[in-house]
Amino acid sequence: MRRPVMLGAYVDRCTAVHRMDARVKLVALLLASVASFASSAHAGLAMAAAGLVVALGASRTSAREVLCGLRPALVVLAFSLLANSVVIVGQPGVSLAGLVRGATAVLRIVLVVGFALVFSSTTMPPAIADALASLLSPLRRVGVPVGDLATMLSVALRFIPITMEEAERIRAAQRARGARLDEGGVLARLRGWGQVLVPLLVSLFRRADELASAMADRCYGGQQTSLSEPLTSREVAVLLACVAWAAAAVLA
Repeated sequence: MRRPVMLGAYVDRCTAVHRMDARVKLVALLLASVASFASSAHAGLAMAAAGLVVALGASRTSAREVLCGLRPALVVLAFSLLANSVVIVGQPGVSLAGLVRGATAVLRIVLVVGFALVFSSTTMPPAIADALASLLSPLRRVGVPVGDLATMLSVALRFIPITMEEAERIRAAQRARGARLDEGGVLARLRGWGQVLVPLLVSLFRRADELASAMADRCYGGQQTSLSEPLTSREVAVLLACVAWAAAAVLA
């Protein structure tokens, strides 16, 4: 039986975005985040949204995955929209300007989440760590442990799907033992989920200790390698296009 792909995990597809250098995609993600939050006019946000549509189509990432990525923050986004649109002091009612302001803030978050999902689903964790080490390599001259930072990022990215799998396994085991995790009031549900979180933390600490012991046994001294291959002309063109697009979205 085929296991479902977890949200944000790498998805092996044959697209030009998957084959692109991780350094280009990492810089493009930073530019897209800046363009999403720095665009002050509706034309700039429209250009940022158009860039997300192009990225989703080029990477074959569905809009449904972006909506699923927003599910954990749905309550916060809805509260932000209501807090900006509903007027309580003075003349109660709904402010159109506040509604537009709240919708704009929600749209910015949707854009950033969408770009981040495109990046994570098209780039493997080791490639992300190598790209970060390569981009930060000049900081080695001032004593910054770039290799250790890249290793920490790689380990953290690898632990995300492991944590989700372990939590689902413990949750299924506790439900099989009769635990009612989604029934009762708030306090009852919190006590029920305590039966999942405590074993989950113990399992994660055990895995982290095993990883630390394995790295010590192999005499780990810090990652010193990074991407050194030059970018192709096509990747340079894509990077320049991303810079121009981000600048146009900010200045629109």
